[in-house]
Amino acid sequence: MKEDITIQEVKRRYGIIATSPFIDRAIHVAMQVASTDLTVLINGESGVGKESFPRIIHDHSAERKHRPYVAINCGAIPEGTVDSELFGHEKGAFTGSVGERKGYFEEANGGTLFLDEVGELPASTQARLLRVLETGEFMRVGSSETRKTNVRVVAATNVNIPDAIAAGKFREDLYYRLNTVPIVIPPLRERREDISLLFQKFAVDFSEKYRMPEVELTPEAQELLERYSWPGNVRQLKNVTEQISIIEQDRRISAETLAKYIDVREAPATLPVLYGRRQISSHPGDASFERELIFKYLADMQKDINDLKRFVAQWGGKETVPADDMGALDSAIILDERSASPGHRMHPSESLPIAAYEDKNTFVNAEIIPDTLSLQEKEKEMICKALHKNNGRRKDTAADLGISERTLYRKLKEYQIDTK
Repeated sequence: MKEDITIQEVKRRYGIIATSPFIDRAIHVAMQVASTDLTVLINGESGVGKESFPRIIHDHSAERKHRPYVAINCGAIPEGTVDSELFGHEKGAFTGSVGERKGYFEEANGGTLFLDEVGELPASTQARLLRVLETGEFMRVGSSETRKTNVRVVAATNVNIPDAIAAGKFREDLYYRLNTVPIVIPPLRERREDISLLFQKFAVDFSEKYRMPEVELTPEAQELLERYSWPGNVRQLKNVTEQISIIEQDRRISAETLAKYIDVREAPATLPVLYGRRQISSHPGDASFERELIFKYLADMQKDINDLKRFVAQWGGKETVPADDMGALDSAIILDERSASPGHRMHPSESLPIAAYEDKNTFVNAEIIPDTLSLQEKEKEMICKALHKNNGRRKDTAADLGISERTLYRKLKEYQIDTK
């Protein structure tokens, strides 16, 4: 009981609106690890509220809470200056360094250093970070003098680190050093019981801020609110609530009004769906997106095979097949003796001769060549179609595909797709 009360007090102090047991568990772990010096890695998608947990850890520590708390966004620091920002530099270490400068590891000495978006650090900085985590020693840029620091590091990332390790973008040893105590913050779509509570909290906040009557949702609007996947998580929900609070004159918000602020066309694609009794969601990260593509193509391939079997069974005893009935083979390229070139598509007025059978299941004079089964080619094809549909707009393309803009950018580079 005392633990439950303590967790509720923490929620009130840090403005955490949640009834989800996953959030309670994350708060419990943060409070338990606060009295130690262990490094903590907080995993969660962008916008889920990861920044509250390093503060909980720091503020509930025994000694470090009296020392500095420094939070930095590693993804916002230019690659050329990140070492200087973290470890400091000496005068003349590089062009423009007119004096010496302390880095964040010196500034936070004795306290807590929060490294947000740690997955964005370049490889050279990762090696230096690993050393300071293991030995507490570092050197400023342009110096050969070893310095000591006593900093507890809390890191956070929205990157799937195991995937980044497999791609050679993140050091495996650094991952295990950071991940001494993992804390996972679930996305909003996995704690739908909190969505309406958060909307109400934000509505009250913006009502007080802008001195306007509080907005409220109709039952239909609340249902739509909870069905939507919220790819931007709590941050997106807060922004939508603020827009509605400012713009709408009618303070009772209907589903039709709410639909103006969220793309309901995306809802069926981004809501979790069942496939073979497994739940798949379009936004947990790159791995699930690619897995969903695999399932989709396997299903399409099975459908094509079944259509082909029905086609053969239906026309097996006939000499010709009307071109109108070629729909079942729409995914195949038909090569006939009369075809001028591979890939020849028949005119609707033509009929395809079905040759005599050597047995019940084999064509003699016709060959069916299926489309490529390469998942990479299919994925590239989907991306190109989506880009064409959206006139090259990456934001709209990413939304259509159900992936983040960062994932789309990586795919464009990977497949060397020109968007100009």
